[in-house]
Amino acid sequence: MKSVPWTNQRSGEACAVLLFEGELCHSSSLGSMASSFQRQCEMGKFSGKKDQMLRLFFPDSQFSQLFAVGMGPRDKATPETWRRAAAEAVRGARRAEVRELVLLAPQAQEPLVAQALAEGALLANDPTRTYQTAKKDKESSVDSPAEKNGTDPLETILLADGHAEGLGRGTVLAESQIFTRALANEPGNVINPQTLAERAQALAQEEGLTCEVWDEAQIQQKGLEALWSVGKGSATPPRLIHLSYVPKEGKPRKKIALVGKGLTFDSGGLSLKPADSMRTMKGDKSGACAVLGALRGIARLKPDIEVHAFIGAAENMPDGKSYRPDDILRTYKGKTIEVDNTDAEGRITLADTLALASEIAPDAMVDIATLTGACGVALGDYTAGLFSSDDRLAEALQIASRETGERVWRLPLDDEMLKKKIKSSVADLLNSGGRQGGAITAAMFLQEFVPPEISWAHIDIAAVDFYKEPFGYYPKGASGFGTRLLLSYLLAQ
Repeated sequence: MKSVPWTNQRSGEACAVLLFEGELCHSSSLGSMASSFQRQCEMGKFSGKKDQMLRLFFPDSQFSQLFAVGMGPRDKATPETWRRAAAEAVRGARRAEVRELVLLAPQAQEPLVAQALAEGALLANDPTRTYQTAKKDKESSVDSPAEKNGTDPLETILLADGHAEGLGRGTVLAESQIFTRALANEPGNVINPQTLAERAQALAQEEGLTCEVWDEAQIQQKGLEALWSVGKGSATPPRLIHLSYVPKEGKPRKKIALVGKGLTFDSGGLSLKPADSMRTMKGDKSGACAVLGALRGIARLKPDIEVHAFIGAAENMPDGKSYRPDDILRTYKGKTIEVDNTDAEGRITLADTLALASEIAPDAMVDIATLTGACGVALGDYTAGLFSSDDRLAEALQIASRETGERVWRLPLDDEMLKKKIKSSVADLLNSGGRQGGAITAAMFLQEFVPPEISWAHIDIAAVDFYKEPFGYYPKGASGFGTRLLLSYLLAQ
């Protein structure tokens, strides 16, 4: 996606005109097409209301068709307004089988507006990969994998008079989220702990990062018994992944650690999930995918901070070697865990991963995980839970959330009565505090593995990592939620 200068003579296959409610007069930049555009909008009862779109045809004009896209009232506009409008324009153009689209939007010369437009347009143009077999070409008997998700993506998207730097940053953020989506969508027979580690190594090589991977022998030798226990029931053993970005010039101003839950598939283990609940469990690695996507973006945007990503990758499967309810696990930090439910495995893998990440003494640490169904019960399908030991870190993440449109809501960590639910009579901690307040007790469990002097936050994305129906700039499937949020937070440090 790139910026192009706008003139009344610019022509092309299609143009999307983004307009605030009641501001049809601002389409005057269309030149000779303006009066006809306004007249057709009025006939089509287009007023610029939010999410309103009208497709118009101009067979003998500089653009053969125009898309009028509403953004709602100007005084209520946020970055999400431009993001959603750009997405609406792209989705309309894809349905119309357009190959090239020019976006004409108000305030595109402003950096944050250009960034939001790029994000919305590219995320809506995501060519989500499927494993459907394409129809055989008449001249060939060879099948090829399909890359379609209902409609083909646009070949070219241009932004009229867009701010170049904002557009470039938005492009990186969107492409990083698309990377996250693609990885999270891969099924468990494609991405397991070993192949996830290989993808991380390939990313490091492509982007100039460093990557260290511990295999099952090293995980046991280093004392990561919690991570090892969750993964030992699988034919594919666990991996510990450490990816690093360090600026090449100057001393980094800060050191930030990102920790992602990397359950490549979660059957529930011996506490087996019902069949329907196993669907989409390929997405239990979404936290890990989000931190990999964030490191990809950081490597391209090159801020003057040091960023580390830690992933405990495992597959939770039922087997004669699987860990059991009532088992006592000794973690890397030395604390012991009594296993109440083997389906509360993510917090067990994160216990070792958080403790290991703490050893680099980061200025701040953020973990992101598909941790609890309870979080979705509390906040619904479109908002992630935020927990933090530090008000300033929580506020920084909330600001990033408002910028990216990835909603978070802060939940408490200070309920001492609730905390008693994760106390064990035979170990230091119990791995499940039950259904009531389940998202909070899970976060309290994680907090036990982060030293109090480290500023720490936990983002529970269990309800927002996967969508069954497309909307806005999200397709059906993995959302990639959290990638842009983490990037926006990191870039503001």
